Amino acid sequence: METIPDVRPNYFEPNYDADKIAPYTLEDPLTFKDGSKVTSPALWQQRRKEILDIFASEMFGQEPPKPEALITEVVEEKTGALAGFAIRTQYRMWFKADKSGPFIDWLLIRPRYAEKPVPVILFLNYRGNHELIPDPEVVIPDTWIRGTEGHKLPQNRGIMGDPNQDTVMPVEILLSAGYAVMTACYGQVSPDPDITEPEERYSQKTFAYTGCFDLWGKRDESKTDNITSLGAWAWALSRGLDLAETIPQLDAKRSVVTGCSRLAKAALIASARDERFAVTVPVQCGGGGATLAKRDYGENIATEMRAFTHWYCKAYGKYERNPAKLLTFDQHLLVSAIAPRKLLIAGFDSPWFDTEGEYLACKAAKCAWELHGKPGMPDVPFPADYETSAIGEYLGFYHRSEGHGIAGFDWWQLINFAKF
Repeated sequence: METIPDVRPNYFEPNYDADKIAPYTLEDPLTFKDGSKVTSPALWQQRRKEILDIFASEMFGQEPPKPEALITEVVEEKTGALAGFAIRTQYRMWFKADKSGPFIDWLLIRPRYAEKPVPVILFLNYRGNHELIPDPEVVIPDTWIRGTEGHKLPQNRGIMGDPNQDTVMPVEILLSAGYAVMTACYGQVSPDPDITEPEERYSQKTFAYTGCFDLWGKRDESKTDNITSLGAWAWALSRGLDLAETIPQLDAKRSVVTGCSRLAKAALIASARDERFAVTVPVQCGGGGATLAKRDYGENIATEMRAFTHWYCKAYGKYERNPAKLLTFDQHLLVSAIAPRKLLIAGFDSPWFDTEGEYLACKAAKCAWELHGKPGMPDVPFPADYETSAIGEYLGFYHRSEGHGIAGFDWWQLINFAKF
């Protein structure tokens, strides 16, 4: 068998040659670290905790603690929004009893004429709640956002309703399908500066750890498993579900968590950590999400650790020189931690995202569903664009071409897959 070196040549450069993918072995989701086997759903809970502990200590940092308090107030509500078919409610959420410190603004849109509680689709957005719908009453948060003029949110009200955008939000269709939609801007949780940010006060290595990080005390930089931005965004999604559970018109037990790109990673982490999420649909989460890191194709650990210092904990860096040999876990284990709940991985054809690596992660994780008597991903070859043959009842995968974002096709697949 070929010997794999500790350091591969130019490990910090992405590999786009499939012939250069080194041999690798994936850990069995149903085998404990001590070598004993998982033989029952009861034992799976112990193995699931072991998996989550691995990702907490080695990749995403420790899970943030639950807040000392959770206080929400209705900021504004309109019955008869969206031409009369919706009820729009805006909430402000605090995490201290005296309502001091950081807060998150949630936007909830639910069908007006629903006869019983409806399932809720939860996600974080990039550029403000006001981009979902054109209503002038929707608050534009005073939040720092990277890549915008003055780092302020642009007033693109309702832009996600434009079908020419890479990411769209067909709110009317989701309401008509019997869902409510709940969202908040990720910048209120943890700012997301680019590594090339020129202003020192907005440095990725310090400024990213503001926002909700103020709740968790001073960081100890000697630790290798500090809370990360990805972990913080995942934490916020669970707080949104906390809110949903208090709203009688929502059936929080039928919740769907989604997101795109880095916020798809956050959705995947949130569902792995929080079993209350019934359905998970991360869209184009790529490297650091569902893609196998040991394949070392496209985005890799070295590029991640250099470009996104706040997404991953320091411990993850020790694997960057040769993931195929050095990694002692991989993303299929994170995928398996969602079993036996519903999970649909939505891929993207950009080589950087290595969507075949996502397909292979699902394939390697399906035994966790089968352990629970649930069908795993169908045993089919890597599907073509838009093909749905790899979408099973509880675990599925598809990929598509076109832009990087959540398109109408992705929302349609989400609706079909959830099937409450």
